[in-house]
Amino acid sequence: MEKRISSNASVIYVNGEFYSKGNAKISVFDHGLLYGDGVFEGIRVYNGKIFKLREHIDRLYESANTLMLKIPISRDKMIRDVIKTAGKNRLCTYIRLVVTRGVGTLGLNPFLCPKPQIIIIADKIQLYPASFYKNGLKVITVPTQRNRPEALNPRVKSLNYLNNILAKIEAVNAGFHEAIMLNSYGFVSECTGDNIFIVSKGVLLTPSIYMGVLEGVTRNTVIELAREDNIEVKQIVMSRHDIFNADECFLTGTAAEIVPVVECDRRVIGNGQPGPMTKKLIRLYKNLTNTAGV
Repeated sequence: MEKRISSNASVIYVNGEFYSKGNAKISVFDHGLLYGDGVFEGIRVYNGKIFKLREHIDRLYESANTLMLKIPISRDKMIRDVIKTAGKNRLCTYIRLVVTRGVGTLGLNPFLCPKPQIIIIADKIQLYPASFYKNGLKVITVPTQRNRPEALNPRVKSLNYLNNILAKIEAVNAGFHEAIMLNSYGFVSECTGDNIFIVSKGVLLTPSIYMGVLEGVTRNTVIELAREDNIEVKQIVMSRHDIFNADECFLTGTAAEIVPVVECDRRVIGNGQPGPMTKKLIRLYKNLTNTAGV
């Protein structure tokens, strides 16, 4: 079913009620605030339609289940509430769906938080300037490593993003907008907020999930689009050497979409311009987002 966004109001959903931006509040005792104890999803809206909503909701509930965080409404009810919130924010292009552990004590014990909170924000987002999509992005590898999966499973999209923030700080301090993060073995994992792909000898390559990668919805969409177009795709153990010597490189993410990368650690990738496969996948992705959604 497709539902068009039609209202002009700007409101935020908190636990089944709608509030203006100034009146949308949570308790200072919420464990999402105190400890980053919660999960979230970023979801795109294109032409008034919500893109890959079911996939995002499924990942949200899987993340919550791993954290033993019981979301108090069903997946179908969550979908209806997200659509309703988007409908009340007609010009939104991005939805941030947050589920926190809820109000508890100042101690760590999550089982003392009796009621999780659900927050849905529908607003606008632009992660990178338009020039990066046309001319490409330059990235750098930073010292901060991706969390070990044994410590914090990267497939859980939790509110605790300090690992990524530290890497982002290092990138910005070095004069870059984005950074590549390595895992504890020195192999490429992902960027601070995006998954990474390279093209080598006509094959599309991306780090395997077990390398400490968040299984991005956009990442999976690009893999599907490539395979439908008869492009060979492999998930591999990727090193910086592979990136330095790739023919093309690009990043994917809900907010970023697909952004070309033309330089890594001062090494020019390919001919220093967005490559033909990258451009093709951008076109395929745009075609998909223009037609798909709920």
